[in-house]
Amino acid sequence: MDKLKTILYFGTYDPNYSRNRVLIKGLRQNGIQVLECNDRSKSFFKYINLFFKYLKFINKFDAMIVGFPGQEVMLLARLLTRKRIIFDAFTSHFGGYVLDRGKHKPNSLMAKWYKWIDRKSVLLSDVALLDTDAHIDFFVREFGLPKKKFIRVFVGTDSDVFYPRNIQKNTDAFLVHFHGNYIPLQGVEYIVRAAKLLENENIVFNLIGKGQTYNKVLDIAKKLNVENINFIDRVSYEKLSDFINEADVCLGIFGKTVKTNLVIPNKVFEAVACNKPVITAQTSAAKELFQDRQNVLFCNQADENDLAKKIMELKNDHELRTRIAAGGFNVFSECLTEKYIVSELLLKIWK
Repeated sequence: MDKLKTILYFGTYDPNYSRNRVLIKGLRQNGIQVLECNDRSKSFFKYINLFFKYLKFINKFDAMIVGFPGQEVMLLARLLTRKRIIFDAFTSHFGGYVLDRGKHKPNSLMAKWYKWIDRKSVLLSDVALLDTDAHIDFFVREFGLPKKKFIRVFVGTDSDVFYPRNIQKNTDAFLVHFHGNYIPLQGVEYIVRAAKLLENENIVFNLIGKGQTYNKVLDIAKKLNVENINFIDRVSYEKLSDFINEADVCLGIFGKTVKTNLVIPNKVFEAVACNKPVITAQTSAAKELFQDRQNVLFCNQADENDLAKKIMELKNDHELRTRIAAGGFNVFSECLTEKYIVSELLLKIWK
């Protein structure tokens, strides 16, 4: 590790996205100089811009990290350097756009392109990062890739934004929080149906965000005449912390897509970092890090009845709520801070 002093963080990544924030911040906290070569242009010209921006970094770094999203960038990165490239795959194009969101049919040309670029980008890298072992197993199985190519790096979150604070609620109701982009893996419709089951229990739900299934979810809420949900538009990254800290319980994901079983979403890390109890679906990915009733409360996937039952259980059991919140916060403090996550990564990639 003493040989690694400077990393070039390269690509079309969003530096404010949680995954990139955590890795960049963690690298710097571990004494690594991070140089950033980034272009966020919308057109194909971003790759041309990246090429010319890269020229000023030649021979100034020891290794390169291609930030998320980076499948297409990997083709350029490997052309530019023979130095070690760590590719933060983080998620699969095929798994996300085809299997989860259903934007393309599995046998379509776009699906075949996504499969090819998912596989090729990993093969071009020296090391590829994914967020869970379940996700690694998916890449190995779906794309025929060697497992030795991958390192698991949990997501974590920005601890300067998400941390415990006392924020007074504006209601005497039990407050349940969710935020997300309404993609299928999140299963927001099951949250709405659970809210309907709990409408006479003095429980209020804040659902923050918009996205693919938002209109479908609104239609369900209208048809059921659900009145205990506040649908709130997207808010800033920093404002999310206020909503989380105000809540009594935070929700994870509840869908039943392939990808639901592969990831632990940002929202779970953000909630445990704020010392809040979390309810989320019991999945292979979640069980890699969390234990039921110790640091999280698991419920069945795609099951509004079980979700409603678990919300009521936490509402009525303050001791359980406190224990789960404290357990989740301890997991975060011990092994999910930016410095710890990246220190573990550096030990694995630069022995």
